[in-house]
Amino acid sequence: MRYRTFPRTDIHVSEIGFGVWTVATDWWGVTDPDLRTKLLHDAYHEHGINFFDTADTYGDGFGETILCDTLSDVRDHIVIGTKFGYDLSDNTGRSGHRERAHNWSPDFIRQACETSLQRLGTDRIDIYQLHNPRVDAITDGDLLRTLENLQTSGKVRAIGVALGPALNERQIDEGVTASERGFHSVQIIYNLLEQMLGPDNFRAASEHQSGVMVRVPHSSGLLEGNLTPDTTFPKWDHRSHRPAEWLTEGLAKVDQLDFLTADDSRTIAQAALQFILREPTIMSALPNIYDAEQLAEFSQTCDKPDLTDEQIDRINALYQNNFGLSAEPV
Repeated sequence: MRYRTFPRTDIHVSEIGFGVWTVATDWWGVTDPDLRTKLLHDAYHEHGINFFDTADTYGDGFGETILCDTLSDVRDHIVIGTKFGYDLSDNTGRSGHRERAHNWSPDFIRQACETSLQRLGTDRIDIYQLHNPRVDAITDGDLLRTLENLQTSGKVRAIGVALGPALNERQIDEGVTASERGFHSVQIIYNLLEQMLGPDNFRAASEHQSGVMVRVPHSSGLLEGNLTPDTTFPKWDHRSHRPAEWLTEGLAKVDQLDFLTADDSRTIAQAALQFILREPTIMSALPNIYDAEQLAEFSQTCDKPDLTDEQIDRINALYQNNFGLSAEPV
């Protein structure tokens, strides 16, 4: 495993992080209790992953308590990122993946921080992130002063934004604004097939010395190497709500990337992570991890031969031409 340091901090994170969402909810993740804890335990103890990214909304707090229950004995050796901003009491009429209401008031933020600290069983949060904010929250003076006070008190080491929920062009402005306003981290969706948010956010991160985190690095499974045109998704899997073209067109793109795995030196999932980690402003990629085999495969990415400049040029040419398909790339 290799590690990178967030600019303007002493926070060192593994290039491959662990998105706790997959072991903390029943939407599209791991539900077996023993497997949940084993994956978290082995990520650190067997594979060198030291960065765990969670949120207070994951399992309505379970995504924080499971870290305490599993890794509290190595708290001083791991980095915890968590998120705030959603009102967990907002369940009225909530169904599917509808967003809860946000609350960015100073009192709410302070209480959310205290509650997360208690659930995590720690005295500090390493990276405290606004969860799916819009620009008005990112530029809110009272919110920023509240976060600065939490930093001064030592309860928060660094502040960030995690943009979403779904990929949206407005997140370019949100991420750039966060870097300009001094946030230490910006978390975006970015991968071989979905690069829309990358260039502007990378430039802003470089200019203003912030670090980027990447979620959905495998494009919702398309780049994991285990989907086929005949794959069907259960009703509780959010991919079941996507049009059939998402799968067929996505796999048609992936088929054109076989030159990345021709010599068997890496899997397509590892190539996808390597592509992301070539960008120097990216601190950590957060793949979805569901089993021990994936955990090992993703963690071993850093041991594989780096992608060559020629391979990167071929990727860029394919992306700019939308892999020969008619629609514009995202």
